[in-house]
This record gives sequence, structure tokens and C-alpha cells, in this order.
Amino acid sequence: MSNSIYYVQECPTCGRNLQVRVEYLGKNVTCQHCAATFEAFDPSSSGPAPMQSGIGLIDRVEELIESASRATAGSS
Repeated sequence: MSNSIYYVQECPTCGRNLQVRVEYLGKNVTCQHCAATFEAFDPSSSGPAPMQSGIGLIDRVEELIESASRATAGSS
């Protein structure tokens, strides 16, 4: 079983919702449907894009991990 945390991001080219690992935030990823390459970012974040703020990226990753941990603990 994988311990990765995912979030949903829409591909800017084909519009499909993709599950992206949080460790890919701020990095270029490739859509498995249309092969477009784009930067992974959390669209629900109101802060700057990850490449513009490394500290913001770390903060957002911690928020996503904490949220996933609470959801997992609540479902037990």
C-alpha cells in the first residue's frame, strides 16, 4: 500500500482531473491522458505558485499532509 498523499489538479490542456502526489508540487508533471507537461500546483491555494515561493510550497505540503492524516484518523 502506498503512503503517498495526492490532491486533484486539472490538466490545463485537456481539462481532465488528475491525482498528483504532493511531493510533485512545484515540479513539472506530464498528463497521462494527453501528454501535456505543466507545473504541479495546488489550485485551492490562494498563495503564489510554488516556483515563486519555496516556503509557501512547504507550508502547503504540510497542510495537505495534516488534512489527509486527520481524514484517515477520522475514518478509523
